[in-house]
Amino acid sequence: MQVSSSSARPTELGAFLRARRAEVSPEQAGLPAMRRSRRVQGLRREEVAQLAMISADYYTRLEQGRLTGASTSVLDAIADALRLGDDQRRYLYTLTNKKVTPRATRAERVRPQTQLLLDNLVNTPAIVLGRCLDVLAWNSLAAALFIDFGQIPRRDRNFVRLLFLDSEVRGRYADWPSIARTCVAFLRMAVAERPADPRLIEVAGDLSVHDADFRTWWAERNVDYQTFGTKSLQHPVAGAFTLDWQLLRSAYDDGQAILAMTAPSGTRSQEALRFLSAWTGQSSASPITM
Repeated sequence: MQVSSSSARPTELGAFLRARRAEVSPEQAGLPAMRRSRRVQGLRREEVAQLAMISADYYTRLEQGRLTGASTSVLDAIADALRLGDDQRRYLYTLTNKKVTPRATRAERVRPQTQLLLDNLVNTPAIVLGRCLDVLAWNSLAAALFIDFGQIPRRDRNFVRLLFLDSEVRGRYADWPSIARTCVAFLRMAVAERPADPRLIEVAGDLSVHDADFRTWWAERNVDYQTFGTKSLQHPVAGAFTLDWQLLRSAYDDGQAILAMTAPSGTRSQEALRFLSAWTGQSSASPITM
């Protein structure tokens, strides 16, 4: 007896979903690590459902081929939970008889372990930057050094945008033109890699409209992927100091990087960071002198 391709799809869908969830560990998905041994390799069905914000029964019926007609929003949520790549996502759509349409850039998430790492860096300002240089996470010292990122609307919480259009962030850099041009070259490289990314188009377009310097430097088409350097900063409370900075690529999240800023031991810059760390929880403080 010959089995039609349409009738075989529920079976293939279940096998595909089981194979994909076996490849994702709870730690990779941002779930708490389990101390007891797990009988299931990778994620459980209940965990996939939790991550996709659907009921466990709904996901189980879908994986077992007892459910048809899942919406594209549900499929996208499952694909995000299973960390599917673009090709795998298209295959999921094909198995569920859904038309493959251009997909909006999905929201980037920072793993809880990464946020914990940032919080433990008490004397090191650190920020997680997304693939479009959006500020995704930060520690308290980074907020004290630059600005309270939590008070900025998510759409505007982009490091390059803040560097050009926010007077508080812009004023932190004594050598602002240098860091600004570095960021423009970095953004140009990102656009070259992902020319259709709607978020990149939005950021570059917004800056082109609102800042003449950005328009000039963007037109020069310089590209660079500088991952370390030294910058001079000016803080209204901590005064003037210099910090080394470096970008550390995440091994788990595509396109994300940690911007960490450090100072050599025994320097005024290190003392400035320690002062800011102590000042973070205070409502006011006097400028330091050395």
